Amino acid sequence: MSPSAPPRIGSIGWIDLTVDNAETVKDFYSTVTGWESSPVSMNGYDDFSFAPPDSGEPVAGICHARGSNADLPATWIIYITVADVDASARTCEALGGRVVVEPKNMGEMGRYCLIEDPAGAVAALFAYNP
Repeated sequence: MSPSAPPRIGSIGWIDLTVDNAETVKDFYSTVTGWESSPVSMNGYDDFSFAPPDSGEPVAGICHARGSNADLPATWIIYITVADVDASARTCEALGGRVVVEPKNMGEMGRYCLIEDPAGAVAALFAYNP
C-alpha cells in the first residue's frame, strides 16, 4: 500500500489476498490479469505487491498466511479508507458487527483493523498517518 497520494475517506485504497502459497498464486494472477509483481520483504520471506502493466502504482497485494496473517481468510479483502480506525471499529461493534483483528499499526503508514459486518462479510479499515 503505497499510493502517491492517500485515497479519499470512504474509498477503497487497497486489496489484499492472504493464502498458504503466495508464490504460486502470484504467478496465477500475474498471468491472468497482466499485473506486474514486486517482492515485499517480510522478515525471511517475500509477499508481493501488484501494479497494472506500465503503471508502476501498486493496487493489490498477495501475502503468505504467516505471522499476523496466519488466521486471515483466503479471500480478497478490500481496505476502506477511514478517518479514524479506532473510532470506526467501535462503531462497527455498536452496529452489530465484529472486530476480527483489533486496530493496530501498519508500519509507519497508518492503522488498520479487520471487521466482519452483521451479514458475515469481511473488510479492512485503514487510516493513513498524517
